[in-house]
Amino acid sequence: MLAVQLAALLGGDSGNAGDGAGEALALLDGFDDALVHGLARLADERADAVTALAAAFAATPLGDRLAEAADAVVSGSITQEHLTALAGGRVALSGAVHDALLDSLDTALGRERAEWPPAPDGPGTAGDAGAQPAGNVLGGVRSWLRELAITGWRGVDHDLVSAADQVIEALLAAPDLRRLAVLLDGFAAELRACCPIGPAEHLPVRRWADLWTRALLLSQDGVLTGEPRPATTVSGRLLALGVDVHEHGTAVQFQVHAVLEPAGGGRSRLVRTSVTVAKVDTIVGPALWKLAQRHKVLLAALADGRSVEITDMPLLDSGDLVWDDDRAFVSKPADPLATARLCLPGALAPAVPPLDRVPVRIAEPVLVEGYKVTKDGSFDLGGTVLAVDAERLPDCGPLTPKLVAASSACVGLVRWDAGRWTLQPLAVQAKVKREAVVAATGDWALGPTDPKAAKAEARAADAVTVLRERAGRLLRR
Repeated sequence: MLAVQLAALLGGDSGNAGDGAGEALALLDGFDDALVHGLARLADERADAVTALAAAFAATPLGDRLAEAADAVVSGSITQEHLTALAGGRVALSGAVHDALLDSLDTALGRERAEWPPAPDGPGTAGDAGAQPAGNVLGGVRSWLRELAITGWRGVDHDLVSAADQVIEALLAAPDLRRLAVLLDGFAAELRACCPIGPAEHLPVRRWADLWTRALLLSQDGVLTGEPRPATTVSGRLLALGVDVHEHGTAVQFQVHAVLEPAGGGRSRLVRTSVTVAKVDTIVGPALWKLAQRHKVLLAALADGRSVEITDMPLLDSGDLVWDDDRAFVSKPADPLATARLCLPGALAPAVPPLDRVPVRIAEPVLVEGYKVTKDGSFDLGGTVLAVDAERLPDCGPLTPKLVAASSACVGLVRWDAGRWTLQPLAVQAKVKREAVVAATGDWALGPTDPKAAKAEARAADAVTVLRERAGRLLRR
């Protein structure tokens, strides 16, 4: 059935996002190319691209503001206000493509999605006018991002990247700004790793433009420091589908995709829950799980393949559970493939927050069965080929490209990137030495079960112990 459902989705242009998606992506490409070379050096073609982005909104409430911003930037008057307007236009255009892609995916899967609720009544998210320290730090962020846009990726050097260090340190010290801090830290690390960027042949143009846009919008006063949207509390049984591991040099996030069966009945819901911890770049592989040890209930459920009973846990409108080990306990065995077969078809998908409506952020859990693995590792679903993104398989779990190639069923995340749909495996059913096994990305949450990996993890874990001991000594001084 899934092969039939996905046939139309995988066969169309621009990911079958519908009319206009190709044109919208071309406008994004033009603006992103201007960021590559810098807004201070706009050749005629790139100036036209900035103007074209603004012109796409001529019939909307944003039209006049974007036109003014584009004219100012083209003429060389690049202010924070103009950059913010253009970033808003870029994210709105990208969001339109995201919505079209997600709608086509939901239609193919027969999946129903909740609507994003309107903003709550009240003072809104203007933030605390007296929060001067946060305002100063955010102003520093905007100043650095403006300098990046003026200089362009090709002009970035170590001095420009290092100018962000003090701002990032101040962001990390403010809990409300930690989300922006991690984003900016990772962005700066990518730029630093590529310096000098000028002679580089290939650049991640779309990615860097997405990061720049998101950072600029998150750095606006009140976006992160204002009154948060109210969360509801939920109770019930949480059935994990798999773990998506997001890692860079200084942080790692374990994002669990799951189905929530509400207590007392009611419709099941697709949810996520994430735990994020700081790290250093020498801690990699299975040792990453050691950093999240305080979340014992979640790790035990992932490692042992069990469901979790939760009580009064906060649930955001985005479908994200705010994890709290004290409100959860491990329950009965729960196979991720069985969960996908029984619970995915009728589960309600969460709404997507406005700033998260970016095509590359689409990650929808699906179950794929009855496929044949091609020579390049893709899944042939009876004539329809679904590419498998093996590069996203984390090093901290037992799932490998070889195991995925030997599988007969797979729970994964359908993603859209580089103009096509792909599948990121989270759990598979395969035959190993003639025995059927189920392997998932979270199986090693309490430590590797493979002897070779266990030895390597034991050596790496020493680094975690040493670093904790040294940190403790510093704190005791």
